[in-house]
Amino acid sequence: MTSTYPLIKSSVRSLTLLALCGLQGCLSPMALDHAVIEYDKTTTDILSKLILLNIARSHQHQPMHFTGVSNIAATFNFQFNAGATPALTGENGALMTPVFGGTVSENPTISIVPIEGEEFTRRLLTPFQESKLTMLLRQGADVDLILRLLVGELRINSEKQHGIYYNKPGDAKGYRMFRQAVLHLSSIQDRNRLFVEPLMFEQRWTLPSESLTAEQMAALQKDFKIDYQAQRKQVTLSKRVTGRIVLTNYDPATLSNEERIRLQEEADQGADNDVMVDIRPGYPGGEWPIHGVFRLRSFHNVLNFIGQSISDNPEYDVAKYPQTPHVSQNPVNTMALVVSADTPGNGDISVQYGDFYYAIKPDDGYPWNREAFRLLCQLFQMTMTDLAQQGAPEITISK
Repeated sequence: MTSTYPLIKSSVRSLTLLALCGLQGCLSPMALDHAVIEYDKTTTDILSKLILLNIARSHQHQPMHFTGVSNIAATFNFQFNAGATPALTGENGALMTPVFGGTVSENPTISIVPIEGEEFTRRLLTPFQESKLTMLLRQGADVDLILRLLVGELRINSEKQHGIYYNKPGDAKGYRMFRQAVLHLSSIQDRNRLFVEPLMFEQRWTLPSESLTAEQMAALQKDFKIDYQAQRKQVTLSKRVTGRIVLTNYDPATLSNEERIRLQEEADQGADNDVMVDIRPGYPGGEWPIHGVFRLRSFHNVLNFIGQSISDNPEYDVAKYPQTPHVSQNPVNTMALVVSADTPGNGDISVQYGDFYYAIKPDDGYPWNREAFRLLCQLFQMTMTDLAQQGAPEITISK
């Protein structure tokens, strides 16, 4: 009689290998999936709390400070074991029962870098440039919300009106004019007639033909359109140029090339953080013509504005300009916060600083405060650079 034990042993070994492969195939993706999702949630939560924390610092007149997560490296160790034990079959056979086991261990290493020195200056103290505002507006964000967050002042320079109007509640006249101007732009946006476009124009230069050699002419053809006028012995060079961004209630492409060049020359006289606005009569919103620039501020000043508006320099209600049509949203605060001595009970993100807890005030209807906070997080991400720089005091934490 032939023994069946070798056959059973071979079968157990095969089943064990198959089970180990299956177990490893299940555990590896599950562990990685869980880790990636949890790390993503954690870093997002850290960013939100850092922004709230610095608003709280501003409210309490303390210096701001940010720390960024520069790198997360997680090592996963999958260990499996298997064996076989005799089944409880008594004397009626030699059936072997496989026994499986496995463990998964995680060893994350997280590097954090304090944002300071030149990095602090570039990311937090340098005013935003017009390209950042353009990105947000082209994504469909509310123009009044963005301008109330990003703009420090409005400079109007038209035939009938001149002046500098600050986005500061303490400056009653300037603050009221600024709020009315952004509300007016909001009414134009509500009618889908607000254009956020760069000035596209053709620049021309005329040169004597004898001043250019054949080699120079060939080189210029790569970047310029060349019109050679033999009778006049002249060469006209032309090039399509993309200029500054302008907020308008008309399509800038409908203007003549000379008019677009004139607007570009005027815009170039301003700073890099100036955004021109040109609301003209005869178009939607033209009942109140506005010509001037919005001057953007830094992320540090944005957070300081919100922090100081909690108690020291609170915002207040401003009615729309008489000629402005109805606007759906005109909240008092750019971003309202709840400050209390007790832990907020609504489950939203909150931070404790000193003796107080800070949280976003729940919205009633339109999620204005949540949108404002989302834009703050997005603005901070838009200032992101490579955190792992030489000389930075990097801190590595191993679990």
